[in-house]
Formats: sequence, C-alpha cells, structure tokens
Amino acid sequence: MDFSTKSLDAKNAVTAVKTGALVVGIHENRKLTKAAAALDKLGAISAALKSGDISGKPGSTLLLRGVTGIAAERIVLLGLGAEDDISDKNFAAAAQALVRALATLGCDDAALALPFSGIKGRDLAWAIRNVVLAGRDFTYRSDALKSKKDPAPTGVKKVTFLTSADNAAAAKTALAEAVALANGMALTKELGNLPGNVCTPTYLANTAKKLAKDYKLGVEVLDRKQLEALKMGSFLSVTNGSEQPPKFIVLKHMGGKAKDAPIVLVGKGITFDTGGISLKPGLNMDEMKYDMCGAASVLGTFRAIAELGLKLNVIGVIPTCENMPSGRATKPGDIVTSMSGQTIEVLNTDAEGRLILCDALTYVERFKPAAVIDIATLTGACIVALGHHNSGLFTREDEAHDRLADELLAAGRATGDTAWRMPVQDVYQEQLKSNFADIANIGGQPAGSVTAACFLERFTRKYTWAHLDIAGTAWKSGAAKGASGRPVPLLTTYLLNQARAAKPARA
Repeated sequence: MDFSTKSLDAKNAVTAVKTGALVVGIHENRKLTKAAAALDKLGAISAALKSGDISGKPGSTLLLRGVTGIAAERIVLLGLGAEDDISDKNFAAAAQALVRALATLGCDDAALALPFSGIKGRDLAWAIRNVVLAGRDFTYRSDALKSKKDPAPTGVKKVTFLTSADNAAAAKTALAEAVALANGMALTKELGNLPGNVCTPTYLANTAKKLAKDYKLGVEVLDRKQLEALKMGSFLSVTNGSEQPPKFIVLKHMGGKAKDAPIVLVGKGITFDTGGISLKPGLNMDEMKYDMCGAASVLGTFRAIAELGLKLNVIGVIPTCENMPSGRATKPGDIVTSMSGQTIEVLNTDAEGRLILCDALTYVERFKPAAVIDIATLTGACIVALGHHNSGLFTREDEAHDRLADELLAAGRATGDTAWRMPVQDVYQEQLKSNFADIANIGGQPAGSVTAACFLERFTRKYTWAHLDIAGTAWKSGAAKGASGRPVPLLTTYLLNQARAAKPARA
C-alpha cells in the first residue's frame, strides 16, 4: 500500500472527497464521529444503524454503495468502540479490520476520515503509524524463494489520510516517519526470514554495503585477518567451526554535528546457530536462522533513519558469523582471550552470542559514544521470564543508565514494541566465576538472561550501555512463523526522540 495525506477545510468537505472508498468511523450505541455525522446529514448512515447492520464495536465494518450526494463511490463504516474511550487497543483492532476490508474492495484508492487525534493517551502520529504498519504487515509476503509466489494483495493500493488543515504539517511528518519505519521493518523481516544458506555473514555485509550506497552512509567491513590483528579472540572462537568467513560490519549515519558523540547500535549476527559442540536438539533448530535478528534490526533501523535523513550521529556495529560444529570448533572448557584482554572459559559453546558481542562492545569504545545499545536474540531464559510480549531491557542502576532505560521504555510504549527492565547487579556476577579464567561464559540456569547481561556488562564500563534481549520478540513460531520486525519500532522511535531533543528550540 502507498500512503499520502490531504487536509480538509470548509471548502473541501468530506462529502466532496472523490475516491473509490471513503472510510469513516462510528461508535458503539449508534454514535457518530464528526465525519460520519457530516455524511449522515444526507441520510447515508441512519438506516444502516437502525437496521443493526453495524454495531460500532471495534473492528466492525459495513460497506455502503452509491450514496446520493457523496462524491466517493463507496462508504466504509468502521467501528471504533465507545465514543469517550477510543483506546489504543480498540483503535489497533479497528486498523487491522480496516486493512482487511480495503483488501476486499474493487477500487484502487481510499481516503480515511477518522478521528486520528481522538485516541485516549495517543496522538496523531501514533494513529497514522498504526494504520500504516497494519497495512504494510497485511500486504507483506515471505515468498521470495518460492517457485510459485503467494497470491498478490488485491483491493486498495493507495490510501490517503484526511486531516484538518491545522494538523496538515504534523500529519505529513508522521506519515513520512511511519513509512520509513515500515520500510525498515520490512528489511528486518526479509533478512530474518531468509535461510542460513542464503543469509550468510557475507550476505549481511553486502546488504550493509548496499544500504551505504543507496543512502550515502559510511561503511567498513572487517575480515578475519583484521579481526585477528584487533585480537578479537572471543569473536573468532565462535566462527572456528564454520566454512563461512566471519564479517565485522560498521555502518555510519553521521547526520548530526561533527562534534556530537554518536549513539551506537550493536547487533548480534549469528546467521545460523547449531550450538556448536554443545549441539542444540533438532526440534525447531531451523528457527536458529533467526539468531541474526539483532543484526537485522540494526540494518532495518538504519534503513529507516537514513530514509528520514535523521539529524543525529548513529553508528551500527554488527559482528556476524555462523556457530557450527567441526573438528576446528571451539570445545567446552576452552579458554579464549577477548579484545579487552579478559580471558573467558567457554563452558557452553551454545552461549556464543555473548562471545561475539563482548568484542564488539570493546571495539565501540573508540567512538566515545553517548550511549551504546546492543540487540541480541541472546537467551531462552528471557522467554521463560517475559514470554513473547516484552523484550528484556538490561542496564546498570545509576542516574545515566536509568535515564537511558526510561527513554527506551518510553519509545517501546509509544510504538507497542514494548520492553521490560531487568536487573544488572554485581550479586549476579558471582555465578560467572571461573577457576581457570577471568570469567565463565555461562552462570547456570538461575537468572540465565540476567547473568548473560552481566557477562556483557563487564565489557561496557567505559560508557552508558543498555542490552535488549529479543529472543522472545524477534520472530513468531507456529502457523504465523516469521520475523516480526521488532525492535525496529522501539529503536527508531528512540533515535527520533533523541534527534528532537538535540534540536535547538526556535527563538
């Protein structure tokens, strides 16, 4: 679906909008929105309401054709729920129903005359983003490698948001941000859904290079010899068993002032995770192609902010490789030396994400970052703790880290891409003690997601840092199997908020 905005004034009434389908909202108990009331002055809706053909409950729809005195060919009535309480849940349900209804129509275009500013606790931008993401999600197809493609989306292809003249500028900005976000999520989904024999570390590196070319970003890809020169022994220990060469990707979007410290996003890029010598059970192992969703979310976020030309300095760092068993693979009990100089006893080769991330987190010190956020499908323990609704958010407990956590949590709430804060405390470090090295790479079953974060924390003490464990939110299993595109909404919104905060106020 393509989207645009159009403002309405007294001379451009909703009744005069020429479109294949005009969508207006109604409430429960037969109460009309402003746009619906304007149409009903001509008697277009009363009969449908009296007949009980539509209830006004969230997501209910009714199609009216050939309404006299109205320029639109069709009127779609959309239930929004109670008039005085259009909750975000109800509006989201209505948006989902809306895109399904538009897909059944025999016209190419539609205009939406809905109360975008009337959702409880939400703003115009939230409502527009909700509709755009619902539309793009509905039309998304994961058939890139099928010899016979899935049926193409039918129905409406162009959607226009009708807003008041006062909201015209805000609506245009909101739509641009929503479309960029949708494009970023689409890239993240596409990368996540590709199989491991296609989406290799080299494939991710080439994707980063294409992004850089398309949007004039800075890019650097380090290979094995350069990683060896940097003494990234922890990262390289994970790739020992694979035939695929490791890559270390650095993307730079320098949209802010030259002197401004960058925000750094670090994405885990294990393009397939067998567990290595600590081999995973075979059941559902195919889903370990999603172990690079942290990397995919960094690339998707860069796609979004680059499209928007965000006035902020952002650097993306992606360590990427496979974790495979072979005669060269790292063994349980092996000790490796990280870039930081700390030695690590590898008690379990399936706890490999933290081994590649720790060297990346040391590498980013050179950027003197304002903040660093790593994103990783790191632990099954996070799914045990939080299920598939919230990503796990881990930071230290002090003023700077509390502020970073609050900003990330707020961005998640604003987009529905929510996270929940978990502890990072020294008491958990006891579980990572080793008799033979500075640190062990696992701390046992208790608080597994916390000890994983505490492992990473040891490599981040020179800057403000947060860790997002997206093991439960990056993809869906079962009949709806596929990458979710999360946490691109959270990350993009956080960066947008940082750019707005950095923009000087007008005199």
